[in-house]
Amino acid sequence: MDFTELYRQSASLVAFSPGAHFILTAVQDRVIVRRTDTFQITRTWLVDGSPSPTEIACFSRSQPKQKAQVSQPSTVPPFDSWITHIGWSCDSEFILAACAKKGVVHLLKLRDEEWRGRIDSGAEGLVKAQWAPDGRTVLCFSDWGLRVSLWSLTSGTATYIQFPIHPDKGYAFRSDGHYFILAERHKSKDTLGVYDATEGYKLARHFLLPTSSFASFSLSPTGNYIAVWEGPLEYKLHVVTLAGDILTSFSPNSDPGLGIRTVAWHPSGIFLAIGGWDDKIHILDSLSWSNVATLEISTRIPLSAIAWREPSKWLETTEGRGFLSYDRLQGIQVLNIVRADPTKPNPKSGLVQLDWNLTGTLLLARFESIPTAVYLFDFPSSREKFMPKLRTVLIHSQPVVHARWNPVRKGSLALCCSNQSIYTWSDEWHGESGEEEDMAECIGVPAKKFETKDLHWAPDGKGLILLGKDQFCCAFEVIEGNETV
Repeated sequence: MDFTELYRQSASLVAFSPGAHFILTAVQDRVIVRRTDTFQITRTWLVDGSPSPTEIACFSRSQPKQKAQVSQPSTVPPFDSWITHIGWSCDSEFILAACAKKGVVHLLKLRDEEWRGRIDSGAEGLVKAQWAPDGRTVLCFSDWGLRVSLWSLTSGTATYIQFPIHPDKGYAFRSDGHYFILAERHKSKDTLGVYDATEGYKLARHFLLPTSSFASFSLSPTGNYIAVWEGPLEYKLHVVTLAGDILTSFSPNSDPGLGIRTVAWHPSGIFLAIGGWDDKIHILDSLSWSNVATLEISTRIPLSAIAWREPSKWLETTEGRGFLSYDRLQGIQVLNIVRADPTKPNPKSGLVQLDWNLTGTLLLARFESIPTAVYLFDFPSSREKFMPKLRTVLIHSQPVVHARWNPVRKGSLALCCSNQSIYTWSDEWHGESGEEEDMAECIGVPAKKFETKDLHWAPDGKGLILLGKDQFCCAFEVIEGNETV
């Protein structure tokens, strides 16, 4: 891989444009756009850090008058004027930069540096802002779960929806962008609203949910089904249609313990993977809505699975430069498990991540009780006998903090462990026989005092954003002949 130099960023606000031609960065109260081929700055804006009129009125009333004090000018803007959210519109024409603490959303145009737009949240405050799939509507979630405001750049008007349950995990757009689904709470009851995004977010359906304490929901890739699950005290999941019909309610037959932590739909929508605090993965199918498989955490890696281990002290040996293959282990391997303390809140157990690859042939799982390992389960195609099994385990010296599948390649994975490196796994490597083989590599980041806290793939799958504490760099694949390094 080829790495760029380090660039400043704040709050991990770095994003590729949808076409991967530009990269957007926020540095405190400044927005920067660079080209991805040269990394030269194309546009830069300094957002207005002044609060909204509503915030000024509320602040002046709540704060007593004080004598003006002469202060020395500072080059660092106040923390509450820093940008908290950024985003590209779907066509890369517009840019969103929100200052949640000021209750303001700034709108910028890539091809016109002078064009500006501004949304003031008002007295209800602002906790999150993002683009809708049409690229001309901005969603603003207010504080205290009061409402969602949908601002249209085309008409200059807003649509308001009251009482959303969660600003981060209680809403979704159907893949075609036609419907907006929002979890709401009315009269102390969990409800779901379905809104037609093509008709100005007109209410299409509104129905009660079978949950007593809504935790979150996940919309199927086909847009036909919604998986809704209960809070952390009850292991129960319901599958409903967009019309509100309940198709099934699932709860394990054995003692379920605590509730559900993560849910992941198969890319085709035929399977639903469910993980809780009990170190088990339950697989439901969309034909019978029954539990067709249960995958359990394994501290003993069987001979049928491939075990890869990060080489000991490889970073010191290579001085953080170059790459090195994992050690492929032979025989049955035994991993250490961290026993959870049930007397403490948030016990270290259960699934922290469930993620399918592009084609749904592989399921990635990370367990909190074995934080240094990544499990990859093999899933058969529709023409093969259904028998999912453990395929690969990647073992590291430090806990894995993030793992991401390539968005366009079925067998390409990147992960990080909060150190001066990244790790990749692929089943697309061509061996001496010409057949595809697994390959796992450790890649050092050639930069001093840089630890990879998170990473994100480019939309075309050819590059990665590596995020540190207050810096970032990009890594791009180097093509040599017919092979990829």
